[in-house]
Amino acid sequence: MSEATSKKILMTYEGLRKLEEELDDLRVVKRKEVSQKIKEAREQGDLSENAEYDAAKDEQRDIEARIEEIENILKHAEVIVEDEADTKTVNIGCRVKVRDLTFDEDLEFAIVGSTEANSISGKISNESPLGQALMGAKRNQIVTVSLPTGDMRYKILKIERNIAR
Repeated sequence: MSEATSKKILMTYEGLRKLEEELDDLRVVKRKEVSQKIKEAREQGDLSENAEYDAAKDEQRDIEARIEEIENILKHAEVIVEDEADTKTVNIGCRVKVRDLTFDEDLEFAIVGSTEANSISGKISNESPLGQALMGAKRNQIVTVSLPTGDMRYKILKIERNIAR
């Protein structure tokens, strides 16, 4: 087993639920759709020059790979109960408000496991450079994140439980 699959994968309940829904959709809906596409492409005759058949087989391979990936994640998932998150220090399941001391602006993030990270929706991984710097830090503490562009400093303003928004 590779390093990525042998370690526990930390995630929130919301992240677990979304993966389970995606897995169900892939197994029940997407498999059936791609099987129908393959069947229709076969009915067109010669498969050696059938682009629709090749595309459907590629899609089938992608679906099966994603199913396997999700099953592996779920097999190694450890769910963090956000309602029980300690708000004295930053941890997975917390929402943290920080002041970017370099740009003098306030930012807010939910700290989640790496499989749930989505910077557009304000969810950062505990394994990201900023996430690593924040983990275990307390309110009013200043953390430094070393980036290729230079060091960034953040002051922790508030730590609270992450309530799904």
